[in-house]
Amino acid sequence: MSDREILLSAEGKKNLEAELNYLKLVRRKEVAERIKAAREFGDLSENSEYEDAKNEQAFVEGRVLELERILRHARIADNGDRDPDVVSIGSTVTLKDLTRNQILEYTIVGSQEADPAKKKISNESPVGRALLGQKLGSVVSVMVPAGTFKYEVVSIHV
Repeated sequence: MSDREILLSAEGKKNLEAELNYLKLVRRKEVAERIKAAREFGDLSENSEYEDAKNEQAFVEGRVLELERILRHARIADNGDRDPDVVSIGSTVTLKDLTRNQILEYTIVGSQEADPAKKKISNESPVGRALLGQKLGSVVSVMVPAGTFKYEVVSIHV
């Protein structure tokens, strides 16, 4: 596990804190109850309910540790002093894919918040890294596993 700084949006930090609280205050108790109930089934060596509950407990505890590490090393990406005409973490960027003649929209977020299905891409991804610091009208070339693509920055929103 790395001790490097982890960039988060204020919303992303809030979401991770909420997940951590839920795991600590709700899921831990639920899993403990499952383990207690499974113990009552008898022989633990052949008790699939008990084994499943212990595996879930390990998952919950692992996620708690991961979230605590992330939050300990988190830095909120400060968007207050940034230039609204320059792509930075938290920017929603509309791009014209010059290779395929399509319009795309992404929000640039820290790696812990990335969710491509929700069009949130990491600042560490090839596209995110290429876009950071770019201005309106800039054209960037991005090498990805599928080849090289060219994108024009059409708009930037905070």
